[in-house]
Amino acid sequence: MIPKYIILHHSLTKDSGTVSWGAIRGYHVGVLGWRDIGYHVGVERIGDDYEILLGRMLNVPGAHTRGMNHVSIGVCFMGNFDLAPPSPELWEKGITVVKWIREVFSIPINHVQGHHDYASYKSCPGKKFNVSQFKKDLLL
Repeated sequence: MIPKYIILHHSLTKDSGTVSWGAIRGYHVGVLGWRDIGYHVGVERIGDDYEILLGRMLNVPGAHTRGMNHVSIGVCFMGNFDLAPPSPELWEKGITVVKWIREVFSIPINHVQGHHDYASYKSCPGKKFNVSQFKKDLLL
């Protein structure tokens, strides 16, 4: 797979400061029967710090956005951003990893999109996650 897009998601779960990435992987594999977690990258608060977590390998199609899995990298931010905006620390860690993915795969800024762009019935990455501002910050 050669990714041409980056699609932003949120977990819709409260970020508790523990590793919920493993719980999502368990759900995707154990309940849904997938080979691995659907996302390629996660950003999560673990203890007092934000971490970048690896899901599927970047060259393997994801299972995060119907119709786009063979051409996109799925990045999931832990939290429910329908209820509150992402913290500045989570935002900055997300900027760091998405900038890196863009550079490695030469993905244009207009190909960084929210999941809601492909599933209009979803708010993902959240009503209070400003995708336009995120894209502006990627260019700084």
